[in-house]
Amino acid sequence: MGLQKITEPAHLLRRKRYDDACAAAHAMDLLGERWALLVVRELLTGPKRFGDLRRDLSGISANVLTQRLEGLEEAGILRRRRLAPPADVGVYELTPWGYEAEPIVQALGRWATRSPAHDPTLSFSAAGLILSMRTMLDTDRARGIDARIGFALGRESFLGHLAEGSIAFTPGLLDGADAILEAAPPVVAAALYGGQPLATLEAAGVLMLGGDRMLANWFVTLFPLPAKAERPA
Repeated sequence: MGLQKITEPAHLLRRKRYDDACAAAHAMDLLGERWALLVVRELLTGPKRFGDLRRDLSGISANVLTQRLEGLEEAGILRRRRLAPPADVGVYELTPWGYEAEPIVQALGRWATRSPAHDPTLSFSAAGLILSMRTMLDTDRARGIDARIGFALGRESFLGHLAEGSIAFTPGLLDGADAILEAAPPVVAAALYGGQPLATLEAAGVLMLGGDRMLANWFVTLFPLPAKAERPA
């Protein structure tokens, strides 16, 4: 008996598809459009308003963002809802299945850090920074430490709990943090991945450090980047 053809979501019918039964090809049907995967990345740290997404995705137009959100919603990857009063604003959030895409984003990011063409000095959102730390943490080096590190990243704040060789982040208040790093995401990235000493960034006036300074200086060493891939001769 032949397999029954399943009706495709409307957003897949509006553009070219791969017409390939491989699930990897279907994943590209779902997330392969420009900006789609980055929209998912931004929502992996929690719900966001349309304006927040547009501000954090540098270079995206309102029209393209609308199209991507509609397509991802039709595919069942995200949904819209309204926050309860007093906020009473509409937000976009990932569905439970949408959140299952995090390992995909992490694996792509981990693989791409080895690219000789990767430029870590480009714009970097708060969500991108948080996800990168969840991805690049050296679990062996972090094992045996229980600490809470706060990140004040402009409009967004996260409390990171480092325990048992892993790190989990909670958005919101930084109460209970042992150390707090306050800076724009690219500045924190310069310390984590660029080897910039926290004291140097403080002296330049682009970072404020509170709490346990020794802990903070140790923390930024927990995210070593892998060696770059060799270019073909």
